[in-house]
Amino acid sequence: MWHLYFLLNIATLSIPFIFSFHPKLKFYKLWKYFFPATFIMMAFFIPWDIIFTLNGFWGFNETYLSGIKLGTLPVEEWMFFICIPYACLFTVYSFKNLVPKFSFSNTTTSIIYYTLQTVLIVALIYFYDRWYTAVNFGYAVVLLAIVYNYKREALNTFLPVFLVLLIPFFIVNGFLTGSWIENQVVWYNDAENLGIRIGTVPIEDSIYALTMLLTVYVLMEKFKESQPVKVDKARKK
Repeated sequence: MWHLYFLLNIATLSIPFIFSFHPKLKFYKLWKYFFPATFIMMAFFIPWDIIFTLNGFWGFNETYLSGIKLGTLPVEEWMFFICIPYACLFTVYSFKNLVPKFSFSNTTTSIIYYTLQTVLIVALIYFYDRWYTAVNFGYAVVLLAIVYNYKREALNTFLPVFLVLLIPFFIVNGFLTGSWIENQVVWYNDAENLGIRIGTVPIEDSIYALTMLLTVYVLMEKFKESQPVKVDKARKK
């Protein structure tokens, strides 16, 4: 079963990659924004991952891995930070192209924002000594505050799609945390998290996914805005 984590990554990526070239989606044209945004996200999440692995806050079951490592992390974990964001951001932009009205109003976004921030801050106050909870929720509080105050329309679009993405997220993470297999691919030290699980998935993982994907999405939108607008010469004449 060494190939399981690798296959989960490839399976998650495969269909979005194929449909990236669909004439109505053309996600391949956003690669110039996606990959820089993803590498910036990884510049924060990979060191976080390494530190947590070295300190035993979480770890990996060698039974489900190839044994190939980049630094101290399995190569499959590096793939995770590319394959999962690719599939999810493909989905976000597919909704934007095909169902542009699939978004929240400012009022709905505000309700979700203030509710989520309240829950996260209260959890931080009471569980500040649990590393996964503290770092994960702390980053979420800061990121959400920045996006809400400076680019709220991004949340209007991102949040409803993210709720849809939670379904495949819990399926994939369910496999990784042992829902349908004999052991866990990724194990967690519950002394460093809330100990609350949805199935076998720690509740913190849903916030981890939110911040990972929102970081990439906001950066992509920022890079798109910074590109000069091309003027159609034919129309100009």
